[in-house]
Amino acid sequence: MNTDYTKNPLTVTAAPHIKNPEKTGTLMFDVIIALIPATVWGVYVFGWRALGVVLASVISAVAFEAIFQFFMNVPVTVRDGSAAVTGLLLALCLPVSVPIWIPIIGSFFAIIIVKQLFGGIGKNVVNPAIAARVFLFLAWPTQMSFSSVVGVDGVASATPLTALNKGMLPADGLRNTVIGNIDGCIGEVSAILLALGGLYLLIRRVIKWHIPVAYIGTVALLAFIFPQGDMETWRFVAYQVFGGGLMIGAIFMATDYVTSPVTNWGRLIYGVGCGVITIVIRYFGQYPEGVSFAIMIMNLLVWYLDMFTRPSKFGGVEKKS
Repeated sequence: MNTDYTKNPLTVTAAPHIKNPEKTGTLMFDVIIALIPATVWGVYVFGWRALGVVLASVISAVAFEAIFQFFMNVPVTVRDGSAAVTGLLLALCLPVSVPIWIPIIGSFFAIIIVKQLFGGIGKNVVNPAIAARVFLFLAWPTQMSFSSVVGVDGVASATPLTALNKGMLPADGLRNTVIGNIDGCIGEVSAILLALGGLYLLIRRVIKWHIPVAYIGTVALLAFIFPQGDMETWRFVAYQVFGGGLMIGAIFMATDYVTSPVTNWGRLIYGVGCGVITIVIRYFGQYPEGVSFAIMIMNLLVWYLDMFTRPSKFGGVEKKS
């Protein structure tokens, strides 16, 4: 009997029968490429120290994964690029003023606690970079603040969302907010470059449009219906969309394969939920940004979204209770 299934086209094996040539490494490499413009801009705006924060985060994330897997006597999978992407995303969500030990501890938490202790890639419940950022913010709020952030003009100022949260008009013009010539986290400031990276991922079919559109659209719609402050509604909406971490969160973090729904309807509901929670936190919370908390909360509901939105089996019959 011929057991070489690759040479015998008549052999029928167990499902699934469709093989996708894409590998984890290819997908992660695409994500890194998409993040390069925003990363380079962050280094330009905040100086070489931003590059130091990025390198510390990426190198420590890769090192922690390799060390953990080596001592656990399991295959070392750092070549798939997932640890590097986690470290890069974490660094881009940090202020340039953080001590270098902050991204190192954040990488340890993301890789060891959130990812590896849950079984490794594909088994984590929440996005590792998001969870690490929330952990760092709650543990070291002073170090995670923007008090010593200095932009290209050499002057530290409040971020647009911080100003809006205090009921003030943002000092930075809308043009600078869209381009990224403002204070903020290293990789969050340039909305236009993040959107460009998202377009690349859509063209490469790494992500689908459902989550980013539903997430950003919900934030924009709620900001339009319930504007705050003494400014034109459209301007307030623009600041809410471009002035914080919404772009990097909606495009690069909420779309994580492991922690987002697998059905299109589930993705849409997930995106809307992220948008609603983000606006609620921005409007009524003490913290001016709500993206990280919103995504992490919705990560915990993904199993239920998949369960309620999965299609019926073809020819299946529902059991009566």
